[in-house]
Amino acid sequence: MIKILHAADFHLDSPFAALPEDKAAARRREQRELLTLLADRAAGADLVLLSGDLFDSGRAYVETAEALAEFFGKIKARIFISPGNHDFYAPKSPYAHMRLGENVHVFTSPQPYGVEVEELGCVVWGAAFTSERAEPPLRGFKVHDSGKINIMTLHGDTSFPDSPYGYISRADIEESGLDYLALGHIHSFGGVQRAGKTYWAYPGCTLGRGFDETGEKGIITGAVGKGRCELEFRPLGGRRYGLVSIDLSGAADAAEAVLAALPGGTERDVYRIVLTGRRSERPKLDELRAAICGRFDYVELLDETRPGADVWAAAGEDTLKGNFLRILKSRYDAAKGEEERKEIMLAARFGLAALEYREEI
Repeated sequence: MIKILHAADFHLDSPFAALPEDKAAARRREQRELLTLLADRAAGADLVLLSGDLFDSGRAYVETAEALAEFFGKIKARIFISPGNHDFYAPKSPYAHMRLGENVHVFTSPQPYGVEVEELGCVVWGAAFTSERAEPPLRGFKVHDSGKINIMTLHGDTSFPDSPYGYISRADIEESGLDYLALGHIHSFGGVQRAGKTYWAYPGCTLGRGFDETGEKGIITGAVGKGRCELEFRPLGGRRYGLVSIDLSGAADAAEAVLAALPGGTERDVYRIVLTGRRSERPKLDELRAAICGRFDYVELLDETRPGADVWAAAGEDTLKGNFLRILKSRYDAAKGEEERKEIMLAARFGLAALEYREEI
């Protein structure tokens, strides 16, 4: 069994355009600092497979190139890199000018080729994007020597056949004869999967960069053998992006409702809070920001509430509707907590909608 570390989609030097410039610069520093943690995680590995988009573009800050060179120098394992659509290999790309140790191999051809690692009894295959787009890299590919452990690092897209980013079909994976296919491009871990005798996986990106990359981010570590695979996802523990939607319908105190709905342990994270529901008046965002100050490193508040009808307006009528609302209003006023008031308000809204034969209130 060969011990591996598989990572992808670092997107070093991302602009983090949605953040203030000081926060964006801090996120870029954190990306570089993550390399130190990754080097520690690589201790004991035989192979480190980096499946593309290490850089967010074809240029790199001097600090980033230096951090990456230091990262390579700390790792004793053989390192294989398959450039992706953001950091494609070209004469002016960072890969062509960086200090690379003897243990680092960057694939430079759009056609897969193999590098034999005799001491491990394996062949590591790979290919590179050489422009922002790529043809299906695995189409027609099959390993030459099935007696060795065959591993490939590749940047490509398994999601849809018309993808311009190196589409890889399940049939391509199954027919490849590989033991493990280490992929990059998809920014979330989707589990270790199997097509025929070939195991394959995306580790996802190493650090979230926006609200479309929420939750824990990390790498894949473990061992690969001939027809065997013992791999697991390991979070890196970096700063997370999070997204939470809070329905303020029926909430007497918007700040109280927001605070009750927020997750804990988010002081280092970047969050977007979307306020929804129907209200007689708009929530006061400045007051809400003050109420949640200190709960996040950075937070966006989006008000998507809608003006709501006065549910209790007919409570004084001498009608079936008035009696229904009057009973619920007395229960609402006597409610002991926000959750109970919210449930009574929902009952009033849906009951009123049914009585008036409306779709919603």
